[in-house]
Amino acid sequence: MTDHATGTHVFTPDPRNDAVLIDVDGALLPRPQAMVSVFDSGFMLGDGVWEGLRVHRGRIAFLDRHLDRLYAGAKAILMDIGIDRAALTRRLYAALDANAMDGEGVHIRLMVTRGVRSTPYQDPRVVISPATIVIIPEWKTPAPETATRMLNLFTVHVRRGYPDVQDPKLNSHSKLNCITACIQAAQAGADEALMLDPHGFVATCNSTHFFIVRGGEVWTSSGDYCLDGITRRIVIEVAREAGIPVFERNFSLSDVYGADEAFTTGTFAGVAPVGVVDGRVLGTERGAMVARLQALYRARIEADVASAVRP
Repeated sequence: MTDHATGTHVFTPDPRNDAVLIDVDGALLPRPQAMVSVFDSGFMLGDGVWEGLRVHRGRIAFLDRHLDRLYAGAKAILMDIGIDRAALTRRLYAALDANAMDGEGVHIRLMVTRGVRSTPYQDPRVVISPATIVIIPEWKTPAPETATRMLNLFTVHVRRGYPDVQDPKLNSHSKLNCITACIQAAQAGADEALMLDPHGFVATCNSTHFFIVRGGEVWTSSGDYCLDGITRRIVIEVAREAGIPVFERNFSLSDVYGADEAFTTGTFAGVAPVGVVDGRVLGTERGAMVARLQALYRARIEADVASAVRP
């Protein structure tokens, strides 16, 4: 296994991150001092929700959608974030300002956990503090070749499960399901894992969403067994607005192996082409549909941040 991320998460390390200030519950702390308690719900149990955010032209792209998902997830698990959206937005931009991050190449990890527990136990009634809110802004941008480098995916045995076991729609801190999938794919020499749903249909990748192109149509999963991805939803919207037929439906690996093109979507890298799935070569260079969707997605980001008002 390599000692660094591959695929859509490849980035060039930036020495400025050594001195970045991180917001821990409203206090801006140097990176080495940014810590949470060993009794924190996130560290102890993976009890919390999070968002990955990209900054474009000094604005956080699609922030309203990300906050919608964050607050809905917190509500679903009966967790009180403790501050409203306006206050959290101000805190996010204050962290950017403190680090002079007013342009491009910035990624934010926003994490909210249930707070500090009095003892190592899963019952939320032992929580003795407000929610823990951590904002990690970093100088971090996808490697330039991500837009054209053909990804290699491997279908793993780890499935996306039923919602009555652990709902895959929740963007929770509990990511062991995806981590074990990632490990299997990495051991197989692939960039990322392709994961099936309990019925054997294609669901998603371990950290991105998956699409195929067949006969001029764009297909993605039904969405029943994957996170409601922000980038996934926006790509579906811009494609339909452009007159491209898009279908959220069940499809199998046979459909994938016979596809004309394939790609993944995610907040960090946007739209990225897939070249190989399970040793089957779908393409050796970025296809026309992927290139078109990349352009449409970039245009939507530009429009979103152009209308965004900083607090």
